[in-house]
Amino acid sequence: MSSFRKALKSRQRNHHERSQPAFRSHLGLLEKKKDYKLRADDYNKKQNTLTALKKKALEKNPDEFYHNMIRSQMKDGVHTFKEEEPVTEEQKKMMRTQDIRYVEMKRVAEARKIERMKANLHLLGADGAQKNKQIFFVDSKKEVQSFNLAKHLNTLPKLVHRVYNRPTVDTLRTKHFHGAVQPANLKALSKKQSNEYKLLSQRIDREKKLFVISQKIQTRKDLQDKTKRVKVRKETPHAAAIYKFETKRKR
Repeated sequence: MSSFRKALKSRQRNHHERSQPAFRSHLGLLEKKKDYKLRADDYNKKQNTLTALKKKALEKNPDEFYHNMIRSQMKDGVHTFKEEEPVTEEQKKMMRTQDIRYVEMKRVAEARKIERMKANLHLLGADGAQKNKQIFFVDSKKEVQSFNLAKHLNTLPKLVHRVYNRPTVDTLRTKHFHGAVQPANLKALSKKQSNEYKLLSQRIDREKKLFVISQKIQTRKDLQDKTKRVKVRKETPHAAAIYKFETKRKR
């Protein structure tokens, strides 16, 4: 038990590193373990960096190329970037015009695809479209209570909710429509139609974004002219800025 008491850390004496003796004070501070640890970590970090750089130099691809190779040069041991060739205002306008033409070309292509999809889908049953209503008139309240919509329309009950392509019972009896109204077929057609409307919505959003981009590029091109103008509306993510320019009489 006494040996265990002697081994307790709480009863042990804290041993500190000795300080620099007085007769060696002219040599400076005596390095402690924490000082050595910092120095060792810094040395190891630098050695690891050198090792990584040597490995990168050995594994370098001789055919590798990036633009800073020709845009920078060494001057007095320092990397300096070459000044780019100045671009005139006419050249800037020409580049803006090319950008506008490209964006307009993409926008017109999207608009044509949208028109083709609308012609095929006819926007039948699209989400957000106005729901059609059909009113049936009967002679008495008794007929209202016993009114059967499927029987009145001469179709199947599962096809009553369809506002388009609702075949009659006589039409369904033909071989052409045999098996066309199976639940699996209707589900597949509904899923396909939903995907078509989703794609149409995405194309419409893309066409609107391209139109806004075209307007913003055109605005920046107009601002290059040194003409007095007043900003009417700030630029937003969904619309270009609006400026009011001073009218000039052309000679």
